[in-house]
Amino acid sequence: MSMHPERTSAELLHFYKRHLNEVLLPFWQGAVDRNYGGVFTCFNNMGTTLVSRDKYVWSQGRFVWLWSKIADMCQRGVLDDDAGAYLEQARKTAVFLKRRAILDNGNCAYLLMEEGDLKEAIPGQGHDISFFVDCFVVLGFAGYAKAAGDAEVLEWALSLCDRIFTRVRLGGLRSEPYPVPEGLRAHSIPMILLHVAQELTDALQAFHHDRASEFADWTRSFAEEILGTFLQPDGSIAEMIPVAANQFSDTVLTRHVNPGHTIECMWFILHAAGQLDRTDWIPSATNTVKRAFEMGWDAKCGGLLRFVDQDGGPPRGQQTGDAYEQLILDTWDTKLWWPHSEALYTTLLSYHLTQDAAFKQLYEQTHDYVFQTFPNPDTVVGEWIQIRDRQGQPVDKLVALPVKDPYHIIRNVLLTIELLHVQVMAS
Repeated sequence: MSMHPERTSAELLHFYKRHLNEVLLPFWQGAVDRNYGGVFTCFNNMGTTLVSRDKYVWSQGRFVWLWSKIADMCQRGVLDDDAGAYLEQARKTAVFLKRRAILDNGNCAYLLMEEGDLKEAIPGQGHDISFFVDCFVVLGFAGYAKAAGDAEVLEWALSLCDRIFTRVRLGGLRSEPYPVPEGLRAHSIPMILLHVAQELTDALQAFHHDRASEFADWTRSFAEEILGTFLQPDGSIAEMIPVAANQFSDTVLTRHVNPGHTIECMWFILHAAGQLDRTDWIPSATNTVKRAFEMGWDAKCGGLLRFVDQDGGPPRGQQTGDAYEQLILDTWDTKLWWPHSEALYTTLLSYHLTQDAAFKQLYEQTHDYVFQTFPNPDTVVGEWIQIRDRQGQPVDKLVALPVKDPYHIIRNVLLTIELLHVQVMAS
C-alpha cells in the first residue's frame, strides 16, 4: 500500500487503525503480565518464543506510557476500545515499578525478575546502571498521570525527574548498555531529556501545576542544546562530539551518524516547536529529516541503514576499541524496526507542517518498504519481525537489550493515527 496522491487521510487512518488492532495489539495483549503488572518482552526476533520472564525496567516504563496513551486516545474518541482496561493495566504496572524498581538511592533498577525481585544485568555492576531507564519510567508515570488524572503519580514522575536532573548536573551518568566514552558528549542525553521535559510539561499543564512553566523552560533548553550543539552545518546530527576540540576529531565515534535517531529526535523538536510556539525551529528540523534520508536511505536495497559516516557510506575513522564503536562497524547495514517506524510518523508530520511534497515522497517510499518488509508474515503470531539484514531478511540478533520491545512501533502508529484523525476532522 503506497500513499498515492488520491489516497486520502481517511483511508490512511483506516489502514493504521487496522494495523494496530489486527497486527500489533493482539501480540502484546498476550504478553501482558496480569499477575504482577508489566509486560513480558524477552521474545526471540520471530516473536514465537518467550525466552525469559525477566523484566527490563526500560521496557516496563515504556509500556506504562503506551497503555496510558491508548487509554487517553480512547477517552477522546480517537480510538474505539475500552479505555478502562488499558488504564488499569498501566496503573498496575506503574505501582509495580514504584514499589519494586525505585531503589533506596532514588534511582531506578535496570532489571527485575518476574515478581519484582532485583537482578543484576551485568554481574557485579549494581542495579542502577543506566539513567535512560529512569527517563522511561518518568515518561510512563507522566503519561499515566495525565490519562488518569492521578496527581499522586504525577508527583512520582516529578520526584524521579528531579533526581535525574541532579545526576545530570553532578556528571558521571551511567548509560548501559553502551556507556558514553570519557571525553565525548552524546546527542542521546539531551534528546531523551528533551522528551522527558516535554511529556512532563504536557502533564503538568493538564493539572495547572505550578511547575509547568519550569518544565517548559527545560524543554526549550534541551531543544536549543540539540539545535545549537549537535546539529551540524550540513544538516546532519552528530551523535557524539568531543568535549575538547582537538580530541577524537576523526574517529568512528565522532564521525558516525545514526539516521533513525536523527529522525526520531526531529519529531521531538517539531512537537516542542508546537508546545512553545517556536515555529522558527520547524525549517531546521524538517531540513534535518531530509538530510537524514539523503545520508541513510539505502539506494541498493531500500530502507534506512543503521549507521553511516558523516560523509556518507559505511562508518569509518580511527578506532579506539570502544564496544559501541564495534557495534557501529559490525551492524551499520542492518535494517531495524524502530528507525522505520519513526520515519513513518516524522515524514507525515513534516508534510503536515510544511506541505512540502518532498515529505510526501519520503513517506511513500518508507511506507512501501516498511509494510513489505517488517510485519510478520505469520499472522497468527503477528507484530513485526523487528531485526533485519541489509536485504531485509530476518536475523536472530540482539539490539541493546535482549527484548522485543513494543514501544517504537505502537508509539508511532498511535501518533500517526492521532495526526490523521486531526486531518480527517478538519476536512
